[in-house]
Amino acid sequence: MEQGRYFPIAGMVIALVTGLIMIFAGVSGWLVGAAVLIWIGSFWLAVPPPPASTADPREGVQLTTSGMRDLVEHSGLPMVLLDSNRIIIANAAAREVMGEHMLGQDARVVFRHPEAVDLLTRPEGGSATIHGLTGTRSNWQVSRHPIDQRYSLIELVNRTAEADVSRAHTDFVANASHELRTPLASIIGYMETLADAQADIDPERTARFHTTVLREARRLQALVSDLMSLSRVEAEKHDQPREPVDLIPLVQQAARDGATHDRQDRLEFALGEKTLMVRGDRNQLEQLVRNLVENAFKYGSADAPVTVGVERGERDMAILSVRDRGEGIAPEHIPHLTRRFYRTDPGRSRAAGGTGLGLAIVKHIVERHRGRLDIASQPGSGTCVTIALPLAA
Repeated sequence: MEQGRYFPIAGMVIALVTGLIMIFAGVSGWLVGAAVLIWIGSFWLAVPPPPASTADPREGVQLTTSGMRDLVEHSGLPMVLLDSNRIIIANAAAREVMGEHMLGQDARVVFRHPEAVDLLTRPEGGSATIHGLTGTRSNWQVSRHPIDQRYSLIELVNRTAEADVSRAHTDFVANASHELRTPLASIIGYMETLADAQADIDPERTARFHTTVLREARRLQALVSDLMSLSRVEAEKHDQPREPVDLIPLVQQAARDGATHDRQDRLEFALGEKTLMVRGDRNQLEQLVRNLVENAFKYGSADAPVTVGVERGERDMAILSVRDRGEGIAPEHIPHLTRRFYRTDPGRSRAAGGTGLGLAIVKHIVERHRGRLDIASQPGSGTCVTIALPLAA
């Protein structure tokens, strides 16, 4: 081939040899020459020129990968194009997950996980769910789609949130079952003793058994009530309340309900406004205040006051605070206080009648109202729970 045109060398040689034979056989020279020229011309016309191409055959591949890069760059899913096992394209989402250094690297070195490496070696491609690809608790669905024998596309889907939700549901069912089983076992045990016709139980002991059964039954009732409240709040968490509510009188009444009649003298108010309107669900806001005040009295000092404050904050927010003067909470516990059934002192919490769901309910109510929750505490100085709620326009 020369300058993009193919020459039929073999055919031309055969035509010349045939012409020489014809001359030796006595055929006229001009006739032989004409026949040879026509023969060679037919070869020339019969061979079409190849399609135009570049001097560097790799440039066509460069144009293909460039188009692929533009196609996947802004995809929300991490996507990687491999040339054999070498990463030649990684979109923005993939670079954010695996790092900018991945371009040009061997994919087996970048992913490192044995299951990912096994997927890369499968000629037919496929999909695998890989645990711990980008972190200890991460879950990724990795799919490999072969394009041809050389190129393949890797797609990564983050399943971590789904796994966390599934794990949270499993933990919740296990914890709820345990919490329900404990008072039920106590109730059944005492009632079986009382129902035993042969048991000789004195009246004082019988009265004590009845008191215990009643206490456990009320604990069971409180737990079921909190579970139902938590379920309702979670079901409505995407529905932002629109009802205008005056926060000042609501907080005053709900705080008194949470303190109960025998602790009213220890309840203090610090109200910076006479009227403060927010948009909210009245029943849920009352439950929020009751839960916080009940917790403050349960875990605060037995003779110290509990202060409930409401004031106008910055950025059109109403600030509700509930402060106790108890023992306080160690710093390592604070990030976990809004988890379901989390207790810093399980024995003390159960003795005080706590279900372990109060702050979890508070957190979900705050989230539904598009507010913010903050818990500040120091051992020996008490605890202050602050909630910011958007003011009504």
